[in-house]
Amino acid sequence: MTTTLTILNKDSMTITREQDVVPCRNRVKEVAIKIGMGLVNQTKLITAASELLRNMLRYGNGGEVLIEAVSKGRESGVRLTFIDKGPGIADINLAMQDGFSTGKSLGLGLPGTKRLVNEFDIKSTVGQGTTITILKWKNG
Repeated sequence: MTTTLTILNKDSMTITREQDVVPCRNRVKEVAIKIGMGLVNQTKLITAASELLRNMLRYGNGGEVLIEAVSKGRESGVRLTFIDKGPGIADINLAMQDGFSTGKSLGLGLPGTKRLVNEFDIKSTVGQGTTITILKWKNG
């Protein structure tokens, strides 16, 4: 992401099992509320986070989530970074197409997540893992 941001608050959580998803979602919601994000944008952010958390568990054997309250000028938002050391994604362009799935799903996860947030960045190396960063602005 090319934006120059000020990090207002930073937290991280380790995700190793399904039971870690709800506390992480709750932490994301707390940060969103703290910056004054409205309910609709909170819902979009939490939905995107849920999808990426489940992908991280399903395909990346868990990982770490960085939760940051950020600002750029007068605008504030929440940036989430999902880091796993899983098998990686061989073809990111294919993975970003609606309907593509390596599992038994509808294949709406990554492209659907991208539509819910203002910024979406994915980096993946086969055999080393995947890092996905999303950002949702308070008024975006």
